[in-house]
Amino acid sequence: MNGKKAQRTGLYIDVANITRNGGYGMRFDVLRDFACRDHGEPIRLNAYVAYDEERARTDHDYRERTFNFHSTLRDYGYKVIEKIVTWYTDEAGNRFGKANADLDMAVDALLQSENLDKVMMATGDGDFIQVVRALQNKGCRVEAVAFQNISSNLRREVDLFMSGYLIPNLLPVPEADPKKNWGEVGSKVRGICYTYNHSKNFGFMRFLSKIGPGLWITDTRRSDSPYGTAFAHESAFAAGVDINLLPSREFIFEFDLVQGEKGLQAANITKL
Repeated sequence: MNGKKAQRTGLYIDVANITRNGGYGMRFDVLRDFACRDHGEPIRLNAYVAYDEERARTDHDYRERTFNFHSTLRDYGYKVIEKIVTWYTDEAGNRFGKANADLDMAVDALLQSENLDKVMMATGDGDFIQVVRALQNKGCRVEAVAFQNISSNLRREVDLFMSGYLIPNLLPVPEADPKKNWGEVGSKVRGICYTYNHSKNFGFMRFLSKIGPGLWITDTRRSDSPYGTAFAHESAFAAGVDINLLPSREFIFEFDLVQGEKGLQAANITKL
């Protein structure tokens, strides 16, 4: 630890929100590693999951899959908080279920923050903005991770927002070579185009090469930066990518890392 005090960390995951908004297949062990980077000590790891008791009574496969999923979460050190699905029928006769974890997650984070230095929330729901402010006023650093349909106000309110797509190995990369580690030559990664020269038709992609401290060190010339950089020529971008909109922090790209004459190059660049 090099004498550095462990940062007491709490991780709160709205599993249903994450799953239906781009995070299906997310690795919960990797998210734990990211939340606890830089000497974090996991004090609270809460995963809020929806459970359909009615379906479980008749659907053996659903019951078995859900049991195995919850068991895996517990193996990673998570406390699993089950929210039972309540079924309703609207005026048109349509039946729908609800299992909202927002209130439980908000109350738990606020109550448990007395013993935390950092709170990470895995959700893109803007309803948590007031919770974020309350946690910050109690002295906690608040971070958020999400994939799609993310509240812009939530992104601005937290101390750090990180797209789940950019965290190495958090979400599987389709068609990636399983023999290549994220960030190696020949691997497929996700990143952003942080600079682009329109007169010369090229730019540079930045990607998080490893989970670790110093996310603010974006200058990849520094040895302590956790980021990598790859040259990107206009011809490497897939058809349909509007080069005129680059550079942009809003667009996330998936690309292959290949070895060029002067360093890493991005090939087969597609926009998520």
